[in-house]
Amino acid sequence: MRAPLCLLLLVAHAVYMLALNRRKKQVGTGLGGNCTGCVICSEENGCSTCQQRLFLFIHREGIRQYGKCVHDCPLGFFGIRGQEVNRCKKCGATCESCFSQDFCIRCKRRFYLYKGKCLPSCPPGTLTHQNTRECQEECELGPWGSWSPCTHNGKTCGSAWGLETRVREAGRAGQEETATCQLLSESRKCPLQRPCPGGECRAACG
Repeated sequence: MRAPLCLLLLVAHAVYMLALNRRKKQVGTGLGGNCTGCVICSEENGCSTCQQRLFLFIHREGIRQYGKCVHDCPLGFFGIRGQEVNRCKKCGATCESCFSQDFCIRCKRRFYLYKGKCLPSCPPGTLTHQNTRECQEECELGPWGSWSPCTHNGKTCGSAWGLETRVREAGRAGQEETATCQLLSESRKCPLQRPCPGGECRAACG
């Protein structure tokens, strides 16, 4: 009689220790058993439904998963709002952080950010920045130049309004050559002297 009782006590103790160890592991991750912000929560799996405005973050460990309600999704995840539940979804495999599944903000090592994508190398016509792991266009914009004189059909007077223009040069990064970079310009409306005064302006008005 004493032997079966001892065996039963050993089994009960083993089950208790297993449950205690599992509970410690869940608390250690900060996920299982943490019901802050939850609407529905269990000790085994944590949150399954969150309060409004919070995101449900599912942490997977082997075949088990634990839910936690968070204000902001952790690094490597992005928040997506739904009609019934807001969830944290994992970024793409090459993204360190992202705005959405298709738009990366920062890339993992050995990848470079270019227009929201993480690429193994920067495309032709761009420069590789190792510190930020970004691809930058080779042509860098310089400052805007001064506005040109206000003219209308090549004349500086004789009309109510004319146009003045300024240009902005773009050079290749680290190089003086600008032939392959586009020259930018912009124009704006400007007032002219409608009656031509005497002298030089009259000659310009023809």
